[in-house]
Amino acid sequence: MPEATDPAVWPTIILGSGPAGLTAALYSARANIKPLVLGGLQPGGQLTTTTEVENFPGFPEGIQGPELMMKMREQATRFGAVIRDVAAKSITGSAGSFTVTAGDDTYQTKTIIVTTGASAMYLGLPSEERLKGKGVSSCATCDGFFFKGKDVAVIGGGDTAMEEALFLTKFAPKVTLIHRRDSFRASKIMVERVLANPAITVIYNHEVAEVLGDTSVSGLKLKSTVDDSTQDLAVQGMFVAIGHRPNTDFLKDLIALDEKGYVIPHDITRTTTEGIFVGGDVSDHRYRQAVSAAGAGCMAAMDVEKYLGGQFESW
Repeated sequence: MPEATDPAVWPTIILGSGPAGLTAALYSARANIKPLVLGGLQPGGQLTTTTEVENFPGFPEGIQGPELMMKMREQATRFGAVIRDVAAKSITGSAGSFTVTAGDDTYQTKTIIVTTGASAMYLGLPSEERLKGKGVSSCATCDGFFFKGKDVAVIGGGDTAMEEALFLTKFAPKVTLIHRRDSFRASKIMVERVLANPAITVIYNHEVAEVLGDTSVSGLKLKSTVDDSTQDLAVQGMFVAIGHRPNTDFLKDLIALDEKGYVIPHDITRTTTEGIFVGGDVSDHRYRQAVSAAGAGCMAAMDVEKYLGGQFESW
């Protein structure tokens, strides 16, 4: 909710509070551009659903995902960033005079940094939801190390699933790739690499009916898409690789998006609408790492600072 101390027009409003959004907030605040962060419905982004994070620089012993995001949040607010845990639902106006609607409130701003991220697509099973972070993951690069010496399964049939399966063979003695169809949609070269890898077993024409385990994954109940028969597969981890969905539904009439809904960046952080900048997973469907998102948030904030300095006498 807007407060009496709020400026009539914010210099910049940052949409999202994951690594990209909070880094953008930190850099903006330190540049004396007091930012308003509308943190979204999942403050902290995808890292709040991750347990141990060992690949973010500066934490040699690792750090819990929620703790990392809290530290980033505290650092941004220390320098003056204002954070409100609401999600933007619409944007109107143009450069220098945008109106952002969040809930029942509206905010005026000169610029916007979109860091709303992308949400991993899951299977939608109650057992899967219950075991997220306890053997269920959507990122092999993030979590693969924790499955060293354990058997795991990868769900999917595209290039991402192939890449995840191949990566996991660095840690897991056996990787089972499960696909609901009888052929993959992935590129030919990726399929060939998977089929040639002796550590990978493929199960076609099956889908996951249930994730087994009380406090951690102990197996999967698989259901045939051909005759509905079932079988149990003993694994200690399940990696869902059926894609990501960028959180951009409210932007589709405002800035250019690609066919999958990702923001199309121009000149690194700019968008097709003047005054709107972008950073992080909402425009990055390739890397999707906390550290790359943070770097993109830094660049977006620096570009906003330069833009404001060139367009307005005061912020």
